Amino acid sequence: MGENLIEIIKRFWPYIKEYKFYYMLVIFGGILIVISTAASAQIMKPLMDDMFIAKKKEMLYLIPFGLIGIYATKAVGKYIQTVFMEYIGQSIVTRFREILLSHIISQDMAYLYINRSGELISRVTNDIGRIQTFVANILPDLFRDVLAVIALVGYIIYLNPMLSFYTLVVVPLAIIPLMSIARRLKKYSHRAQEKNADIVTRLTEVFNNSEIIKANDTQEFELGRFREHNWQFFKINMKTVYVGALVPPLMEMLGVTGLAAVIYVGGKEVFEGRMTVGEFTAFITAVGLVFEPIRKLSGTYAKIQDALAASERVFDVLDTKPTIVDGTKILDEDIKTVEFKDVSLMYEGSYALRNVNVKINDGQKIALVGDSGGGKSTFISMLLRFYDPDEGVVKINDVDIKEYNLASLKHHIALVTQRVYIFQDSLAANVAYGEEEIDEARVIEALKLADAYEFAMALEDGIHTMMSEAGSNLSGGQRQRISIARAIYKHASLLLFDEATSALDNESEKRIQKALDAYTKDKITITIAHRLSTIEHADKILVLQQGEIVASGTYSELLESSEVFQRLAGELKE
Repeated sequence: MGENLIEIIKRFWPYIKEYKFYYMLVIFGGILIVISTAASAQIMKPLMDDMFIAKKKEMLYLIPFGLIGIYATKAVGKYIQTVFMEYIGQSIVTRFREILLSHIISQDMAYLYINRSGELISRVTNDIGRIQTFVANILPDLFRDVLAVIALVGYIIYLNPMLSFYTLVVVPLAIIPLMSIARRLKKYSHRAQEKNADIVTRLTEVFNNSEIIKANDTQEFELGRFREHNWQFFKINMKTVYVGALVPPLMEMLGVTGLAAVIYVGGKEVFEGRMTVGEFTAFITAVGLVFEPIRKLSGTYAKIQDALAASERVFDVLDTKPTIVDGTKILDEDIKTVEFKDVSLMYEGSYALRNVNVKINDGQKIALVGDSGGGKSTFISMLLRFYDPDEGVVKINDVDIKEYNLASLKHHIALVTQRVYIFQDSLAANVAYGEEEIDEARVIEALKLADAYEFAMALEDGIHTMMSEAGSNLSGGQRQRISIARAIYKHASLLLFDEATSALDNESEKRIQKALDAYTKDKITITIAHRLSTIEHADKILVLQQGEIVASGTYSELLESSEVFQRLAGELKE
């Protein structure tokens, strides 16, 4: 446990060391607490010897005022330590939450596809929350109690070295069972945090798919699946409680054993005149005080295991490096050419793309057709560098796409997918997504081209109307038009449409297509088609089957030369 704790503190150290001034205040507060704690034991000697036995009258005034001074000092120390340690903890964790989210969203799309959203949400919320408890509460408590134990142990050795042996001999005896308990607690904490991620995943799916759940009347079915994870989580948490609850009583029994030995040996010392009543009272008070932070440390022990498990899960994410490495070359001009040269990509043991060769020039409209799983979406994803090819090269403006800075590359690309993403913000902010300063004139222009202006202006606050979660206050077709307007607003030179008009009726699609024809005349447009009308006027159609381009040409050329296209054209017409 010690090695793991030290390793985790080392990982946090780059963030912790920025708060040196605040830590100095925390240490100062800790010193005040330790001094006042030791003084509260020391004052027992004059209380017994001078006030009660020698009956010195001035002690009636000095000792009460001394006690008030001691506990006032302790109160100031506790306040300083608590406030500034909490500030450090809250500040570090607030920053850490941002760092973790930044790291997750900078990962490759493959990583985000593989890891469940509930799992990732759990890392950012639940695990970070446990770390916050560690940094803001457990760490200061650990620091204060360890300091108190060291100071009080030194004090009781100073008072009576021989008698202190009987007190301190029990401390090593406590370590052996604690080591075993720590290993089990950490294992249970790992399992509890994983099960919590399962619960978040189930909740995410339920809330995201509420419509289909209601339509199929599967509320009880989903509740049953949630119930299973929920009660498994309960059982794991109770195992942690059963094991963790052993520590405080175990420490108390060991402590009282040492105390009993001290009373027996110390009593003999007093009877035989080698120790005054005041000295013995001071010693026994100090012993009682030293076991209080030891008892607290034993309670902190279980919480440390939980925090260590959470920290390991968080650092596991932070240690995962993206395989998509950012380039250094800035793409500072419009995209004029796109080329796939002998491109192949393996995904989960099979080819997503295989030996793809194609060159596209500005002004061209390219349509992709093929059966589901044929590689159409992967083709588009390669241009956004969601994936890098296993073989071959993807070029933009005759430069390997890997050489480009990702931000500059994506600045020139606009993507519209069948799955529409609407954020809880104004309609205008959704169109101008990613920009702090919204150009309302450009928003209106984009809405008009996307056949969305009329319905947008009919909303309660026009383009400033707030969108509900996932755009639930819009129809499917309206959401899709907002998505198209977002792509137009970007003024990108490469437009990628992944079945972007699937939710629109034929008339709406024709109006948008007509507007886009003029808008895209000097741009490259690549469209995954779902209707015949989408591909009839394409400059080139690529037919993909199992990741390979099996045919290419214009609509009329392919109708004559490709049986696969003839079948697909028939399906699109339907």
